[in-house]
Parts: sequence; structure tokens; C-alpha cells
Amino acid sequence: MDCKLEKTKKANEVKLKITVEAEKFDDAIKRVYFKSAKYFNIPGFRRGKAPIQIVEKYYGKEIFYEDAFNDVAQGALEQAVEDNKLEVVSRPEIDIKQMEKGKDLKFEATFQIKPEAQLGNYKGIEIKKIEYNVKDKDVNDELKRMQEQNARLISVEDRPADTGDIVTIDFEGFLDGKPFEGGKAEGHELELGSNTFIPGFEDQVKGMKIDEEREIKVTFPKEYFAKDLAGKEAMFKVKVHEIKKKELPKIDDEFAKDVSEFDTLADLKKDIKEKKQKQMDNRKKYETEDAVIKAVCKDMKVDIPSGMIELEVDNMMKDLENRLKYQNLTLERYLQIIDKTEEDMRKEYEKQAIEAIKSRLALEAVIKAEKIKATDKEVDEKIKEMAKNYGRENDESFIKNENVRNYVKNGIESEKALDFLVKNAKMK
Repeated sequence: MDCKLEKTKKANEVKLKITVEAEKFDDAIKRVYFKSAKYFNIPGFRRGKAPIQIVEKYYGKEIFYEDAFNDVAQGALEQAVEDNKLEVVSRPEIDIKQMEKGKDLKFEATFQIKPEAQLGNYKGIEIKKIEYNVKDKDVNDELKRMQEQNARLISVEDRPADTGDIVTIDFEGFLDGKPFEGGKAEGHELELGSNTFIPGFEDQVKGMKIDEEREIKVTFPKEYFAKDLAGKEAMFKVKVHEIKKKELPKIDDEFAKDVSEFDTLADLKKDIKEKKQKQMDNRKKYETEDAVIKAVCKDMKVDIPSGMIELEVDNMMKDLENRLKYQNLTLERYLQIIDKTEEDMRKEYEKQAIEAIKSRLALEAVIKAEKIKATDKEVDEKIKEMAKNYGRENDESFIKNENVRNYVKNGIESEKALDFLVKNAKMK
């Protein structure tokens, strides 16, 4: 194989001129023929038994060209990219120059490659100092949440439902007298006053007694996620089956023993405060790093190729699809619910994609400028930690995998670069 690298007139774009020997292309044609021979039915021959020369004569000599090209081009491209040490960030545009049996295969592949960011000011950046401290109210709110979580539910039969009660209801919703999809449920538990249902619904359930049926009229919010219901008036037929009230436990030492490993309320409060402070410290760390990297990106020059943005958006769309699967939703159904097209979503993700790319390029530039390195020991320790978390402590193929090592190495160096930027920032 022969390959020549050329820069195009566009920024961050290169062209690879590749020549694959005729012998390799002819071998690929033979491989394709043997894989697909069984599909050819030619008069005078049993299915799949016609010689390649007869098949080419009957269907045309180009019959195997496209598949043969795909057979050899992928490997040739990968080798050319590796030999030229290119960091490709787009799908290739292929232009076939010569493709014929018995002759060298010649084609050109045009790629966009990763740009190099030009850092502006990245040392001594001024950002607003971020502080979060746990207050007594935060601890008390957590205790109240735990109190609610451990409340006893007592059946009520001698009065109507009221705020704070948990009612078990059947309901069915109607638009213009017709039931609508997703508007029906049986045995649904609803806490009155929780504001988890359509505005006005819970207020109208208040006052209902066990076995009572009532028609409730509500208007869906204009910004309701299901566009076919947003802003529309609906009627619900509701029947109450059960009413329960909460009996909250007293918050004291006994409560602490019941809900935790601590013997006193004071120790429980101390533990809550420490855990919340740790959460706030993590939040402070994240927001400080985010503020610093945004400031670095603002003062940085970089020309991001369109293909790089497209691939980043692709990854975001795949991530969205994976998250929707956990909610038993397909992307198609989700888009129907929010009344958007896939193109709408991709456009919305573009800004986020550009910010993510800029952040990565900025960190890579800082790593290069400050000669930041991850040691072999650091990489080994991180891989061991990952292997343990994944239950793969004895999996040598994982522990010694070069791609895993590079991934971990890049992650450690990025963390070090962020730490460097934060330590050298000025908090005001």
C-alpha cells in the first residue's frame, strides 16, 4: 500500500491519497465472490456453482467491486491514519479514482482532524469564590425527611380526605368526553398536598369519603410535557378506596436508634452534618472547576471542525437513548411526547457539544504547556481500582489492555490539569 498525505485549503482538514496493490484488490474480489456465490442463479449451473468469470459476464464485471472496495479500504484507511499519526474527528469523504480488476485500487479519503487550541490567559484567572456550608436548617430538614420516611400509616374511616392524607384512588381522564392515553389508573396512591398531580386535582379530592365517586375538572399546564394535552381542559372520574394518615415518630434518641446505627440524636445530627458538608464540598469543587475551565475557554482560540461537533452530538444522542431505556421509553416515543424531531434535539445539543469539546481541548493544551504527566504507578493503581469495582481483578486482558491504560492515563492527566488551573486561580 502507498499513501500520500496532503493538507486541504480548509482548516484542520487533510486528504489521504491511497493506492492498494492490484493483487490485494483482486484477492478481495475473490473473497467477495466465495461469500456471495450461493446467491447467484445462472442458467446451466447449479445455484452457487457458477465460476467467477461466468458470474461477472452474466451480471457485469463490476458486480463485486463495491464489496471488494469495502473489504480492503477500511484496513487501508486505518493503517494510513496510524502511519501518519492522525487524530481523526470526522467520517471520511471517499473519492474513488481507479477501481478495476487487475489494476491498483486508487482512492482519496478526506478527513477532519483534531485542532490544536491556542491558550490565552490560563494562570491566575479570576473567578468568584464559591463556598457552601451546612446550616442547622439543612440538618433539621434531613431529620424531617427521615421522619416522613419512617412515618406510620393509619387507616382513616370516620372523616373525609384532607391535606397530608394518602388516598388510594381509581381515576380515568377524558378530553371532550373521550378517554386519553395514559389518563387511567387503578389503586393509585396519592398524597394530598404533595403537588405531584395536575394543578387543582388534589384540592378537589380533598373532602371525598371512602367509596365516594366524583368528577373533577382540571386544566393541564401550558408547558405540560405531553403536547397533545398541554393547556387543555380535562375531566377525571375519581373513586376513593382508602384514606390513610401519617403518624410521625418523635425525633429523639429513640428515633436515632431506630433509623441509624447511632445511639443518640446528637450523634445522628453530627453524622448528617458531616455527610452534607462532604456533598457541599464536592459541589464546590465541581462548580469551581467548571468556572475555571469556562474562563480558560473564553480566552482560548480554536477552530472546531464540524465533524467533531457532529460526533459529539452523536454520543449525546446515544447517551439519551440509553437513559430512556431505563424508563422503558424509545427515542421515537420520547420525541413524540415532547413534540420535537431528532433534528431539533441535535440542534439543542450543539451548544453543549461545543462547550464539552472546548473544555477537553483546553485541558489538553494545558497538559502540553505544563508538561503534565501521569506516572505508571498512578495508572496502575487506578486500573486496579477500576478492575475491583468491575469485578475483574483477575482479568489480565482488562488490566493490561492498552486502550484502557490510555483512557486512564488521559483521565489522570486531565484531573491534574484541572487541579493546576484551580490552584493557580485567584478567588475574589
